[in-house]
Amino acid sequence: MGVVGAGGAGFPAEVKAASKAEYVLANGAECEPLLHKDFELMKRYPGEIVAGMKRMMESVSASQGRFCLKEKNREAVEAVEPVARKAGIGLTLLGDFYPSGDEYEIVYAATGRLIPPAGIPLQVGCVVNNVETLLNVERAARGEPVTDKFVSISGAVKRPCAFWAPVGTSFADLIAVAGGMTVERAGIFVSGLMMGTLTFDLSGVVTKTTCGLIVLPEDHMLVQRKSRPAQAMAHIGKSACDQCSYCTEFCPRYLLGYDVQPHKVMRTLGFTLSGRENWSQWAELCCACGLCTLYACPEDLYPKEACDQAKADLRAAGIRFVQTKPVRVHPMKEYRRVPQTLLRQRLQVEQYEAPTPFLSAGLQPARVRIPTKQHAGKPATPVVAEGQRVKRGDVIARMNEGELGAFVHASIDGRIARVSASEIEIEA
Repeated sequence: MGVVGAGGAGFPAEVKAASKAEYVLANGAECEPLLHKDFELMKRYPGEIVAGMKRMMESVSASQGRFCLKEKNREAVEAVEPVARKAGIGLTLLGDFYPSGDEYEIVYAATGRLIPPAGIPLQVGCVVNNVETLLNVERAARGEPVTDKFVSISGAVKRPCAFWAPVGTSFADLIAVAGGMTVERAGIFVSGLMMGTLTFDLSGVVTKTTCGLIVLPEDHMLVQRKSRPAQAMAHIGKSACDQCSYCTEFCPRYLLGYDVQPHKVMRTLGFTLSGRENWSQWAELCCACGLCTLYACPEDLYPKEACDQAKADLRAAGIRFVQTKPVRVHPMKEYRRVPQTLLRQRLQVEQYEAPTPFLSAGLQPARVRIPTKQHAGKPATPVVAEGQRVKRGDVIARMNEGELGAFVHASIDGRIARVSASEIEIEA
């Protein structure tokens, strides 16, 4: 049925469902500023989400389930709580901090357990699923494949909103549903300001992992910062980093007890022929949340990007850093959390914080471009030909036996206009 992690990672749900665990945790934290799609989902589909969670619990033989969401989202809490309690699932209410949705944070908040360095939740008896993934699990059990994605559109648009969109819908069509942009030239953050990607291309399309779009004016500080070439980011860091260590002291993984030290990784930028490998290793356990770059650094440098490059260099060299010291939560962890209000102020987006009310009217694009790789693993192999007629829900690309990935389905009725190894285009 093509179910993959809908919160961003795109890991095939069938792999998690085939494991064995003590806990199933529903991740409804949604900590990216200005994104509200999970909030709207939980308010409107608590029954389906909890039903999918129960199915996942049965599949992995879990004895306990915890539904994790923010205490401030009272409407979502009030919708989910009675359904979850009836199903024997408890609630873990989270503070309004960033990044409360990181799976290491979720596991610790819900169970008190710490995932081993570079490990996965399964190693401490947990399976974590985004709430939309669990909704898709329930629908898959009823024979409904993943053809649509729930997204929120916010920022510099006339009507911030949230709605279901067929996979493969263009960004231009999504923004049109939100009434269009309120600025002439804009940058578009896909799936988040902190961990998402910046694009100026309105022909980009929705995938199974797209959480939403945040539109900001082209001259906005975040657009300008994210637009800098990697070489410029490194050059600025090399010349200006004074090793204050704020990036490390605010790092959520460091505060959980993992050996992540972005300030040491920044030293790498100043090395040429020696010493690089000694400092790059402190990036290995970085979760790329972006807090160091966009909040902690008083000089507006790029420690997260330095960590990204260091991880790539380490993999290319075949070097894997393994933390040997025990994982122990930092005594100042609870006092260094970053409230969402302060983060929005630092990002200069407070003016765009607004509800994204649910629109029930279905979006019917004239054309969709559906990527064959919207998941962890290999791309799916197309099984349709140009000119062929398809119905919404038909398999258009499938995985070979034993490959990690997910089937891809037609998201609208129509005619196959173009087929390539990377995408399939359908005309309504």
